[in-house]
Amino acid sequence: MNTLVSPTATTRDAVQPQPRSIPMTSAAEPIEILLVEDNADEAYLTINALRDGRVRNRVTLVGDGVEAMAYLRREGKYANAPRPHLILLDLYMPRKNGREVLAEVKEDPDLRSIPVVMMTNSLEQQDILAAYNLHVNCYVLKPVDVGQLIQVVRTIEHFWLCVVTLAA
Repeated sequence: MNTLVSPTATTRDAVQPQPRSIPMTSAAEPIEILLVEDNADEAYLTINALRDGRVRNRVTLVGDGVEAMAYLRREGKYANAPRPHLILLDLYMPRKNGREVLAEVKEDPDLRSIPVVMMTNSLEQQDILAAYNLHVNCYVLKPVDVGQLIQVVRTIEHFWLCVVTLAA
C-alpha cells in the first residue's frame, strides 16, 4: 500500500493507507520460470506455491546445473524449450552447483539478462558474497518451515512477476 500524508492532518490522522493497484503482468503469455532444484520436496513446495499465486506462469523443473544449462542453451531434449523470464536456482546440487550455473548464465550475452534468484539453505558469508560477485539478482534463504517457505516463494513471485518489469 502507498501511504499518503496530508499537510493539514493532525498527527494521529497524518498517515492514511491508500490502496494501490499493481498490474499483474502486461504480457498475454504466461511467465516462464526455470526452477533448478535437486530436492524433490522443496521443488514440490515451490511449484505448488507458484501454482497458487496470482500470476499466470509456467514452471519447468530441472534437477541439477548440467540440466539447467542444457535447458537454457536449448540443447538435446530442450531444443524447443522456451526462454525463461526468471531462474530460481539452488546453490548446492550434484554435477554442477548453483554458483557454476550462475557464472555461466551471467557470462553468456544471450542469457545474462535473465534474473537469477539464488534460493539456498546457506547463510555462509562466503556463499553470499560469491553469489553477488557473480551478479546474482538476489540471494534468498530457504526457511525450514513449510509455511514460511511457501510465503517466501510467493514474495519472490510477487516481486519478480508483479513489481519488476522483465525483459521479453
